[in-house]
Formats: sequence, C-alpha cells, structure tokens
Amino acid sequence: MRAVVYEAFGERPSVRTVPDPAPARRGAVVRVAASGLCRSDWHGWMGHDPDIRRFPHVPGHELAGTIEAVGAEVRRWRPGRRATVPFACACGECEQCAAGQGQICDRQTQPGFTHWGSFAELVALDWADVNLVALPDGVGDAAAASLGCRFATAYRAVLQVGRLRPGEWLAVHGCGGVGLSAVMIAAAAGADVRELTGGGAHVSLDAIGSEAACAASVAGLRKRGRHVQVGLLPDPPRVPMGLVIGRELELLGSHGMAAAAYPEMLALVEAGRLRPGDLVTREIGLDAVPAALAALGEGGAPGVTVVRPAPG
Repeated sequence: MRAVVYEAFGERPSVRTVPDPAPARRGAVVRVAASGLCRSDWHGWMGHDPDIRRFPHVPGHELAGTIEAVGAEVRRWRPGRRATVPFACACGECEQCAAGQGQICDRQTQPGFTHWGSFAELVALDWADVNLVALPDGVGDAAAASLGCRFATAYRAVLQVGRLRPGEWLAVHGCGGVGLSAVMIAAAAGADVRELTGGGAHVSLDAIGSEAACAASVAGLRKRGRHVQVGLLPDPPRVPMGLVIGRELELLGSHGMAAAAYPEMLALVEAGRLRPGDLVTREIGLDAVPAALAALGEGGAPGVTVVRPAPG
C-alpha cells in the first residue's frame, strides 16, 4: 500500500510503498476512504506525543472507510461494511471501559500514535468489536472522517464535559477544526456563541492548545464558570489560579469520545442538525500531505482538510 511515512521527529515525510497491514486477532483492517488532517498529527510529528516511539511511522488518526479484513476473534463485523472509529481505541475490559469511559481506557491505542495510522490506503485498528462505529448511508466519507477526533471531541467537550445548556454563553479560543466544530455544536444545542460576553462566559474552551489561549479562556469566564481544555499543550502552561479560586471556576479536561457514545451524535448528523461536512474546506491526496502537515505548524487555515488516498 501507499502511505505517508517519516523516519524521525520533524523530518519531512515522504509517500512510499510499505507492506499491507494484517488484522490482529481482535482487530480489523480498514481501507481508508478519507482521513482528516489534524493539528494533533503535527504535534506527533514534532515529537510532542510520547506514544510515538518507533520509526518509521505513519501518522493519521481521523478516518472513515470500508472494512477490508477482520481478526479471527471479531464477532460483530465483516468485510465490506463502512465504518469509522474514535481516535482513542478502547480495550473494553479495563476499569475505565467497565465504567463506560472508553475514551480514557487504561490500555488505549491510537492510530497514528501508538501504531501506524490512516494517512495510508489501509489502516489496522485494535479491538474492533469495541471501537468500530457503523456509518449511516446519509453520512459521507469526508464528513465521517472528521468525526473521529475534532468533531467527536468538540461534541463531548461542549455538551458532556462542559455541560453547556440552552441560553448559556460559550467562548471558543482557537477556531481550527475543533473550535469550529464546537461553535456548530453549541449553536445547534441552543447556546449563545460569542467571543466576549458582558458578564463572562458560562463555558469556555481552549481548542487550539496554547498557554495564551488557556489563560484567556479561564480569564473570560463568569463566576462558577467552566473551562474545558481540549487542545494539546506541548509544555505545562501557567494558569491564572487566583481567578480559579476567587471565582470558583471549574477546570476540566476532555479527551475524545468513546465509540458507544457515537449513535447520538451520528443521529444528529444524519438528520442534518449537525453538518460536519460543511467544515471541510479542501480535499487532498496522499502526495500533498507532507506539505500540508508542515503548514499546520505555521498556523494553517481554519476549517478541515480531508486526505483521500488513491484507490488501491
């Protein structure tokens, strides 16, 4: 198969032919129809994520496609079905999974980080029965590819972790893929969406991952407001803890969304109440990924870039 590969952190990737993956006994191999290009891929490439430990490495963690093969112990899935997957794949057996919190599974794996990812024609995924999510016919590949990280992460961060309610104010700091998704989700949920509010926001997100955005998010909250950290921070940030104490603010982290929580979100997408496809601003092939990945470190462009591997 063709894949985007790099041999060291920060070294420009190249597109080359590599061996096809085989499914693990409880895993699956998916033929990638589309894959989102995310700032987390840039963080990984730059060496900010400790889960990337071996080279060569294939990035990419937001994907949609068709199941190509399954392992001998997979029971719920067969080749030929369209599917997507959360970026954090759960084991289904640990204490966190038993509590319904697969997004923080103790044994989680992540395509594009713990193992080769989806900037390729094929990608191997772990624990298929727990993690694969069937795609409705009404949800296209490009829209589905953006769900696994940015859109599902924003959905859970705004509605489940941030507990945003109709009529509350939301402030979003960093309007890239996650931030724009958060604005769309909040508007659909009946929130007021503004960068600045008279009395401060009820909920505020750092969706980009910078010390300045984190501090601004906290400072912009009204008393007893809720800050949700979504963006990855390569270095420990300084947080205005005096405001946290004086205003009794909540500091919350949000790490994706478990596969079991996808049906509610997918139903809203299929019904047209949420339109992740509207955020896709361009589609590129594998050969354009190295330059696009590097551009993320220069600020990139708002919206979502979708990678479509050439047919294999």
